[in-house]
Amino acid sequence: MIRRVTADDGGRARALRIEMLADSPLAFITTLADVAVAPHAEFIERCAKGATGDQQAHYVAQVGKRLVAQAIGIVTPGAVDRTLLVGVYISPAYRGRGILGGLVDEVAAWSRECGRDALDLEVVCGNQRAIRAYTRLGFSPIGQPVIHPTIPELREQRMTRAA
Repeated sequence: MIRRVTADDGGRARALRIEMLADSPLAFITTLADVAVAPHAEFIERCAKGATGDQQAHYVAQVGKRLVAQAIGIVTPGAVDRTLLVGVYISPAYRGRGILGGLVDEVAAWSRECGRDALDLEVVCGNQRAIRAYTRLGFSPIGQPVIHPTIPELREQRMTRAA
């Protein structure tokens, strides 16, 4: 089931974040060490912030009581008419089952409801699995790769599609 988070998801969201950083540390800006020391209240607050409103939306896929995937939409910095897709992760056992498409569809619908007609994302260059998946979902590269915000040796490619 794909749904928007609630504040009650704080603990499960933290567990998923720890999993995603352990599994794919180069794909995200925060580190496992950062999350390990973050107070539980921070995750409750993040979920509450992503549960409602038009500035941020946090969607998850849930199987039983476990969160197995997530995608977050935020207003693209410097472009209030666009949504930036961030924090996308799917647990390895659930990849290839259409969850990514469902998460992207939910963020896209939210983006349109908020009057933003474009979705953007940034993907680490060389992450061919992610690039292929996003391309299948209609994303196209725009511009030249840019320096990763925390690991200067890496580059990220911006991609976009209609919401």
